[in-house]
Amino acid sequence: MKKKVSKVLAVVLAALILFVTGCNSQPSSSGTTSGGADAGAASGADTASAAKKKVGVSMPTKSLQRWNQDGENMKSSLEAAGYEVDLQYGGENEIPLQVSQIENMISSGCEVLVIAAIDGESLTEVLANAKANNIPVIAYDRLIMNTDAVTYYATFDNWKVGTMQGEYLKRVLDLDNAAGPFNIEFFTGDPGDNNINFFFDGAMSVLQPYLDSGKLVCPSGQTEKLTVATEGWSSERSQSRMENLISSNGYSPSGTKLDAVMCSNDSTAQGVTTALTNAGYTKDNFPYITGQDCDIVSVKNMIAGTQSMSVFKDTRTLANKVVEMVDAILKGSEPPVNDNETYDNGTGIIPSYLCDPVEGSAANYRELLIDTGYYKEEDVIG
Repeated sequence: MKKKVSKVLAVVLAALILFVTGCNSQPSSSGTTSGGADAGAASGADTASAAKKKVGVSMPTKSLQRWNQDGENMKSSLEAAGYEVDLQYGGENEIPLQVSQIENMISSGCEVLVIAAIDGESLTEVLANAKANNIPVIAYDRLIMNTDAVTYYATFDNWKVGTMQGEYLKRVLDLDNAAGPFNIEFFTGDPGDNNINFFFDGAMSVLQPYLDSGKLVCPSGQTEKLTVATEGWSSERSQSRMENLISSNGYSPSGTKLDAVMCSNDSTAQGVTTALTNAGYTKDNFPYITGQDCDIVSVKNMIAGTQSMSVFKDTRTLANKVVEMVDAILKGSEPPVNDNETYDNGTGIIPSYLCDPVEGSAANYRELLIDTGYYKEEDVIG
C-alpha cells in the first residue's frame, strides 16, 4: 500500500514540475522569452550590431556643390555596404575645424579614414595619430602631402582633366590651322591643392607650344601657376581678378577681344562668367571658357552659351571605388589600384585608383547627366 501511494505521489510531483516549467517558458508581456534559443538570438543580434565597423569621411566644405555631392554619395554607398559612417564637413574650408573633426573620428573608433583635405600640407600631425592607432587613410581626390600615414589615394585622372581642357581650346580655336593670334587668360585653383599641379600643367602641356609660337597671346602676361591660382577655388575671387583683367587690358565686346579663358574648374569659371556678363558680353560674343565638375550653375551656363565645356567627374563612380577600397581594407584583402607610379606625396609613391573624366558640354549634357540620373532635368532647366 505504501508502495502504491509513493508511486502516485511521484507521478503527481512530476506533473507539477512539468506544469511549472511550462509556465516559466511562456512569452513575457514584452514579447521576449526566457528560452535558450531566443536568448541566443538576441545575443547574436547585439553582437552583430556591436561589430558594425565605423568609417570616418572628412570633406573640405559645404560651400561648393561638388563636395556636398561627394560626401552624400560616399555616406550612402558606405551605409549600403553595411558600415556606420561619420561624415563631417570642414565649415568654410576651415583647417583647424577639419583637424579637430579628424581627431574626433580617431578617438571615436573609426577604423578607416577617407579624407578630402582642405590643404594638402595641414594634416601631418593629426594623421600621425591615425597611423599610431593603425587606422588606414585614403586620400580622397586631393593628395595629402608629406605624411607617411596615407595608405591609398582615390581620384580621377587629374592630368587628363587638364589635357582635356587644353585639347578643347586647341580644337575650338583651331590652333593648328587658324592664323591667330588669339587672346587668352588663365585661372586655376587653390595653391594648397596638389591637384592644380596636374590640372594646370596638363592644360599647359597642350597650350604652351602655341604661347611660345605666338599663336596664343596672354595680354596680362599672367601665365605662371601661382600667379593665376585662386585661393579656396573661390568664385568671388576669380570674379574679382577677372574684373581687374577686364579693366587693365580693355577687354569688352567692342574693345580688346578676349578669345578664351582657361579655367581649371567650374567655381572659377562661374566667377569669370559673372565678370564678363557684367562687362556686356552675351552668348553671341562670349569667349570660350573651360571648367570642371559639371556643377548645376555651370551646366545652366553651358546651356545658356556662357560657358563652353566642363570636364565631368562622376562622383558616384569615385564613391563606389572608395567603398571597394574600404571594404577590402576592413576584410584584409588588397584594395583595387591602377596606378603605382604617378602620385608621390613627398614620402613615396601612394598606390592610387584613377577614374576616367569625360568632356561635357551643351551638346551632350542630357545624355551625360540627365539620362544617367546624375541630375533631374528640372535641376538644370529654367
